Amino acid sequence: MHRLLLWLTALAAWAAFPALAQVSEEPATRIVAVGDLHGDFDAWEAIARQAGLIDKHGDWSGGDTTLVQLGDVTDRGPDSLRIIQHLQALQVEAAKDGGAVIVLLGNHEAMNVIGDLRYVHPGEYAAFSDKRSKSRREAVWKANREALETYYSGLDPPLSPEDAKEQWFAETPLGMLEHRRAWRPGGELGLWAASLPAVVMVGNTLFAHGGLSEERTRQGIDALNASVTASLQPGDEVDRSALEDPLGPLWYRGNVARSEKDAAGNVPEGAEPAPRPSREEEIAAILARYDAKRLVVAHTPSREGIASDLAGRLIRVDTGISAHYGGPASFLVIEGDVLAAHERGSDGTWTTRAIGQAAHEETP
Repeated sequence: MHRLLLWLTALAAWAAFPALAQVSEEPATRIVAVGDLHGDFDAWEAIARQAGLIDKHGDWSGGDTTLVQLGDVTDRGPDSLRIIQHLQALQVEAAKDGGAVIVLLGNHEAMNVIGDLRYVHPGEYAAFSDKRSKSRREAVWKANREALETYYSGLDPPLSPEDAKEQWFAETPLGMLEHRRAWRPGGELGLWAASLPAVVMVGNTLFAHGGLSEERTRQGIDALNASVTASLQPGDEVDRSALEDPLGPLWYRGNVARSEKDAAGNVPEGAEPAPRPSREEEIAAILARYDAKRLVVAHTPSREGIASDLAGRLIRVDTGISAHYGGPASFLVIEGDVLAAHERGSDGTWTTRAIGQAAHEETP
């Protein structure tokens, strides 16, 4: 059914708009890093205000700050489109003020492009609904009725034509066709996703959504990004394996913790995996390879707050920010070699601590 839905929704495709570039090569005196947001606009807005990035109207007030949002804006929450549109607007505003907004590609953005809809929140479909959604859905059903009825009649148990229509309408909520049209490769948001880097270095700090493996960092950052971008292009013959690569920057968790999957990588069944470096050896090799001081990742939640690991060479900023996870809203500030974690407690109070220190200082 998954492939059938993709095929059907492609029939309703419209022209896409060009996406904005996301990378600034200008040196940054202040960097704000924010982890996975997963459709929670309220949490994002609270973070952006506390970090001094936006004013009471939601406009950029961060001056020459560089914001790095580490991906996974989408899925699990209703407001991913609203966050994306806000980030796009801030990017334009920040550039005029000497700042920059860099959004990394997360695995959930990639999943939306390739049609893996397992974690899409109903509100994300609803955000795309308009006054023509009902008639549009009806038209798609009528145009593909024969194929759909054939599909449903082949199920066990088979469905009658009337039940087939009811089932397809239940599986195609209002806004879903428009959501798929926007997110498909070459669609408006598909192009936006393809414009996002998977890896970026700002100053002496590396950023990646999932992590960086020793194997994939044998190529330069530009080449690594290019391979991911190529996987997001439209076309039936496009190789999309980079978007699901367990050792790639969207999915890799081996910097944080090791599992059997991390050790094996893509080793054929029955074959012995090649020895892999330890976490300590791997991070040291990657930082040396790119002449970086630290790696900041998201993807793997640290619900107790922003975490420093491997003697400060690995920083984790996914704190389960969204309401779906219930973790603390948070952001990391990097100013030279000074790193500070900012986290909101359950009482709404924000605290600040230097990375590597236990003491917290309350802030209003």
